[in-house]
Amino acid sequence: MSLLRKIRDTGRVAEPAPPRPEGEPPPAARELGGSVQVRCVDAGSCNGCEIEIAGAFNPVYDAERYGARLVASPRHADVALVTGPVTRNMAEPLRRTVAAMGEPRLVIAVGDCAINCGEFAGGYGVQGAVSDVVPVDLAVPGCPPGPEEIIAALRRVTGR
Repeated sequence: MSLLRKIRDTGRVAEPAPPRPEGEPPPAARELGGSVQVRCVDAGSCNGCEIEIAGAFNPVYDAERYGARLVASPRHADVALVTGPVTRNMAEPLRRTVAAMGEPRLVIAVGDCAINCGEFAGGYGVQGAVSDVVPVDLAVPGCPPGPEEIIAALRRVTGR
């Protein structure tokens, strides 16, 4: 019985919720209703951003509590998280992936490489930044950006 008494006396213990996201959401985000399905696309990165995206969806950071859920098919996705500079071989698959997504759709460039090619700028196999291939709605700077920044971008989209 001492365990039950301790639980009763302690009460609920949890961290306070982080503050609401700053900035206006993209115009298409208002139509999504506070919940988005996310498809990750590696357009030629070093996998540093993918590790941080996986960290954003793990139980510690838990992006799902803010209404973002990973899906395997672009046909089910509302948001594309694109990492890395777009290589010549990934330019057309990226265009097709974004075209397969339903309307409204959003593209988020994750990491410096996706925003401006980063360390890979001028490489022989690099087509360009993500914005050179598909329209980008949000950018998450960093090399690699932390899970907190990725979740902040997703929270701007969901509004939670």
